[in-house]
Amino acid sequence: MGNGVLTVSYIAAAILFILSLGGLSRQETARRGNFYGATGMALAVGATLLSGQVGNLGWLIPAILVGAVVGWMLAVRVEMTQMPELVAILHSFVGLAATLVGYASTLDAHTVFKGAELSVHRTEIFVGVFIGALTFTGSLVAFGKLRGSISGKPLALPGRHLLNLLVILISVYLGIGFVGAESTMAPLLPLLLMTGLALFIGFHLVMAIGGADMPVVVSMLNSYSGWAAAATGFMLSNDLLIVTGALVGSSGAILSYIMCRAMNRSFLSVILGGFGTGGTTSSAAEGPQGEVVAVSAEETAHLLADAQGVIIVPGYGMAVAQAQGAISEITRRLRAKGVTVRFAIHPVAGRLPGHMNVLLAEAKVPYDIVMEMDEINGDFPDTDVVLVVGANDIVNPSAQEDPGSPIAGMPVLEVWKAKTVVVFKRSMATGYSGVENPLFYKENARMLFGDAKKSVDSILAHLPS
Repeated sequence: MGNGVLTVSYIAAAILFILSLGGLSRQETARRGNFYGATGMALAVGATLLSGQVGNLGWLIPAILVGAVVGWMLAVRVEMTQMPELVAILHSFVGLAATLVGYASTLDAHTVFKGAELSVHRTEIFVGVFIGALTFTGSLVAFGKLRGSISGKPLALPGRHLLNLLVILISVYLGIGFVGAESTMAPLLPLLLMTGLALFIGFHLVMAIGGADMPVVVSMLNSYSGWAAAATGFMLSNDLLIVTGALVGSSGAILSYIMCRAMNRSFLSVILGGFGTGGTTSSAAEGPQGEVVAVSAEETAHLLADAQGVIIVPGYGMAVAQAQGAISEITRRLRAKGVTVRFAIHPVAGRLPGHMNVLLAEAKVPYDIVMEMDEINGDFPDTDVVLVVGANDIVNPSAQEDPGSPIAGMPVLEVWKAKTVVVFKRSMATGYSGVENPLFYKENARMLFGDAKKSVDSILAHLPS
């Protein structure tokens, strides 16, 4: 394949990637966006393999086929509740790949750069390896936290910020030694030392971030993996990899910023971690006051049948219980009776950006009744019944009512302003962030205890079809 055809193929792939990002921004066009992205990647890989710049295809093609089979099996078998952890582990692969490419570029005997070009090339390698190694261990920790094998509580070591700063300063010093080394083998020692430090800082940074911030962490790691890929593109002088990495890195950074703004927190405060462990006022320390009122599924069905307006707030608990199908059927029956039913989606609901939207789309809930927080928050006072299905932190009134709460100032769905709130929960345990929720003790709140799927099925059985 000539250079002209390769360039055109890369341009077409880049356009498809941009169209993919545009399609993924809305539920209605997400399927088309996925198709554009998959087509663009197939075109990019195919054009690269046929360009004549890649050797040892006898080893490479079997590896690609094995990877494709594994990817297909994962896509078919992984449940939607496991998607956040799958995304996290995939980010780790990108980070590891960038790190290995950096070492391969360093050891490449065919490198002919000299002078300023060599310094630039080594800078590209150093940055790529640093971001890649950080992304690798950070993504592994995020995977463990999302999977539940690592506690969601932040690891707050004494002087952790100074420790992180010291590691970065040492890495910069090692980078200067790496770039300025005279011989080919001399840079290996500073590169190895820096890799170890980057692996540590990736582990430490994400370990210090609490469970409520995990959706932001996932999008942040997505951004890191993109910049690692862009750095790899510079190492390999591959324009498409640079463009693709920049698209992923910038889109992940923008998403992280949007989510931080929705939580009324700065991006820096998320990176520094410790969310959910801050000091509390005396009122918060005493715990929520009041009495919990339990309700049955039959009573909830009667409340829904008599309501004119219903808002459903889904959370990660709905995903775990796989209750979205039954929720969709309840929605259909209520709308058939003339009841106005809408869904309220918090920007950080679930453990992955857009997680709840995908679940509801999978359950065939109409797109036009799925509303974002800013669109629907003012409608709760005029709503008869609110169903909170498996959500906790995103409906916590202490964000507005308790200045000493760890989540003070975080925008939340104001469900307690409705006439009646029914909260689906297995127990009175705190949410993923570990913050107590006084919503459960409000006079207009009712607790429907048990597995969300069984509770929803029981409501469905008592609701006229």
